[in-house]
Amino acid sequence: MTVDLDVVSQSWPIEGTFSISRGSRTEAVVVVVTLSEAGNDGQGECVPYARYGESIDSVCDQILSIKDEIQAGVSRGELRRLMAPGAARNAIDCALWDMEAKKAGSTAAALAGLPPLHPVTTAYTLSVGTPEAMKEMATKSASRPLLKVKLAGDGDDERLKAVREGAPDSVLIIDANEAWSADNFEQNLNTAEKVGVALIEQPLPAGEDDLLRDIKTDCLICADESLHSLDDLAPLYDRYQAVNIKLDKAGGLTEALDMARQAKDLGYKIMTGCMVGTSLGMAPAMLVAQFADFVDLDGPLLLAKDRAFGIQFNGSLMMPPQPALWG
Repeated sequence: MTVDLDVVSQSWPIEGTFSISRGSRTEAVVVVVTLSEAGNDGQGECVPYARYGESIDSVCDQILSIKDEIQAGVSRGELRRLMAPGAARNAIDCALWDMEAKKAGSTAAALAGLPPLHPVTTAYTLSVGTPEAMKEMATKSASRPLLKVKLAGDGDDERLKAVREGAPDSVLIIDANEAWSADNFEQNLNTAEKVGVALIEQPLPAGEDDLLRDIKTDCLICADESLHSLDDLAPLYDRYQAVNIKLDKAGGLTEALDMARQAKDLGYKIMTGCMVGTSLGMAPAMLVAQFADFVDLDGPLLLAKDRAFGIQFNGSLMMPPQPALWG
């Protein structure tokens, strides 16, 4: 039986502006894959990321390049052999999980050998800005137990002090998005330690992180841009104590679950993160979140509007997705 394929791009306005060290945006642009077979529809969402040379057009072209294989009923295992990790493979893989769950009259969690999903506490992200603006954002979010702070390199010590003043009781994780350098690393790290940061995500550029081999700190250093797929885990162990597993980098839930299990075996702390997208993109990542020490799946909280049957949040507590959404 032929599997029908539909590929569309969608734009979802962000509440305000989302800013990281590489720039700002006011909308989340996603690609949605829908697979249909015998009345069972499966959907998957991905976010093309320019940092990895992806665009809406390139991701859609990648998906359509294996249209024949998809229509012939490609398996998730075959998909991993056909496509490299990345956003395109993620959308297809997650749509396959969703369709398989519906065909089986089961859940994606059960198909993955997991117990029923439990709620998780997600970080809430503060965009990078001036220390004054970030203190104001932190003050407004001070009731949230876990805050993720976007940084930009020079001046981050002042930003961190300001955020801690605004949110004295929240656990802080910080994300430099590769913006730190040998010149500012020590000062920024010292301030992070002083304000009690729990985890520092990708402080140095991927491929330029040898400095981390000699760092002694109580802050967990977490690989993000340095980590994509299963093959990256073991080589990073001399520089990082934690890894951020994102479906759009890993190329889908199938690889991400394998990564989570292997990361646990290697002794890493696990963070599961996201690009800014809708609840459809977060739902599969909730399976990885069951393994995680830090969860950062707040994409829908940053949007002006989420899709129908979106994930429910009680403050920062994130509920498992409804079957009407995914899985």
